[in-house]
Order: sequence, then C-alpha cells, then structure tokens
Amino acid sequence: MSGCGCEVEIKDQSQRQVLYWLLGINATMFVIEMGIGLFADSTALIADSLDMLADAVVYGIALYAIGKSLLHKANAARISGFFQMALGLLIIIDIVRRSIYGSEPVSGLMMAMGAVALVANVICLVIIRKQKNEEVHMRASWIFSANDVIANLGVIFAGVLVFWLDSRWPDLVIGVIVSCVVLRGAKMILEDAKNERQRALSAQN
Repeated sequence: MSGCGCEVEIKDQSQRQVLYWLLGINATMFVIEMGIGLFADSTALIADSLDMLADAVVYGIALYAIGKSLLHKANAARISGFFQMALGLLIIIDIVRRSIYGSEPVSGLMMAMGAVALVANVICLVIIRKQKNEEVHMRASWIFSANDVIANLGVIFAGVLVFWLDSRWPDLVIGVIVSCVVLRGAKMILEDAKNERQRALSAQN
C-alpha cells in the first residue's frame, strides 16, 4: 500500500486544498483592501494590499509546484521570493511619491480595514499550520502568512497614530515598515530556496 504512492497523493491533495483556501482569501482581500486603501488615501493599507497580492501569487506558484520534483519546488519558491521583493520595492516607490506630493489618510478606515485583514490572515495561519514544516513551497506560504499578521498590526497601529497625532506621517512610516517586512520575507524565502535547490541538484548528481 505504501509503495503505490497513495500517501504522496493524499499529501498533495491536502496541500492543494490548503493553498486554494489561502489563494482565495488573499486574492479577495487584495481587491477589498486596495479599494479601501485608495479611498482612505492610506499608504499603509495600499502597501498591505500589495502584500496580499504578492501572497496570492505565491500561493498560485506553490499550487503549480505540488507533485513536482524538489528542484521544481525550490524554483517555485525562488520565483515567489523575487516577486515579493519586487512588490516590496514598488511599495517604497509609492511611499516616496506620497511623501513628496502629500496624502490625507482616513484613520477610521485604516483601523477597520486593518482589523478585517488581520482576521483574514489569522485564519490563513490556522489553515496552513499543519503544513508549515513541509517542503520549501509550503514553508514559503507559512512565512508570508505570518508576515502579513505583523503588517496588519502595523496598519491598525498607524490608524491609531494618525487619529491621535492628526498627521499623515505615521501612515507613511508604517508603510515603510510593511515594505521592510515584505522584503525580509522575500530574503528568507530566497535563502531557503537556494539551499533547497542546491540539495536537489546534489541529489541529481
């Protein structure tokens, strides 16, 4: 029974179900949070929504990697890391633009949307918790979901500071922090993918 690949098939199916849920949640939250972020003129919300988009792409790539070789999985994680890094840099560019031309973030919408996004990402962590120590593409998914929770807490905190200080600068500062969280996650995944890729190539030789 164990030699027929049934266990591998069950594991792959379990990973697919998890990733479909994560993909759906993050894609939906990207659309909602981007819309609210633009309406609220909030750098932090827009940055967090782009982080959601990056995660949705990561989960899509991870879905592709299921059932593939270790080298394919490592390459998939590597692509995910580069994409996440590119979005992190785009967030920084938007922050620079807003710091120059100005913005008027709406604190109430920031806090409310940040709380909704936090709930969504906690749900994602609960869904993926059993697979967090499996192959590199699943470890990447866990890292991105965990980083999102940190980013969401930052958005809520920024909303509180914007309201309290009546200033746009907390929004911009948290936007920078969110971008740093995104870039840190990308670095971790690229390092993990590099090590996994080297192991896969060594195994082939």
